[in-house]
Amino acid sequence: MKLSIVIVNYNVRYFLDQCLRSIDLAEKPPESEVIVVDNDSSDDSVQMLREKYPHVKLIANTDNKGFSVACNQGLKISRGEYILFLNPDTILREDSLSLPLEYMDKNRNIGALGVKMIDGSGEFLPESKRGLPRPFVAFCKASGLSGLFPRSGIFNRYYLGHLSENENHDVEVLCGAYMLMRRSAMEKAGGGF
Repeated sequence: MKLSIVIVNYNVRYFLDQCLRSIDLAEKPPESEVIVVDNDSSDDSVQMLREKYPHVKLIANTDNKGFSVACNQGLKISRGEYILFLNPDTILREDSLSLPLEYMDKNRNIGALGVKMIDGSGEFLPESKRGLPRPFVAFCKASGLSGLFPRSGIFNRYYLGHLSENENHDVEVLCGAYMLMRRSAMEKAGGGF
């Protein structure tokens, strides 16, 4: 199998519905699967999944296991060469699966990939590319220096403001909203969260 998409859900039925609809409409390999791990939602998310998306594999927890445990539950039953951890409040463009998979296939040295994310009004989300929050980086963010110098490679290392939002870059932190992982790289790193 080429692609497994793992989504952790907790009481965001409406967003999950929109996310799954966008996955259904996106270009993707025929050998793909969607796995939703529900952390005991009380908003009828599980019922909606069973009725509207019977092709989705569902793990319905009877308590809230937390995000990382739920991700690992989905990972455990996944079969894809690639695993996409996707937030339920994310809506994919038509090419949000096909282009990243093609890029990873061509660049076998890449273990994980994020994408340029935009918000509901079409604005770039700086969370798309981030640096590690080392002490100086965290100080600059907390003190507001990163906001005063948004394009600085020194004062805005948290959001890597000196990097173009429209080009590919190596980054230290991927946003968990869309994190495409090569299974072999995950296994090499110890597998799981």
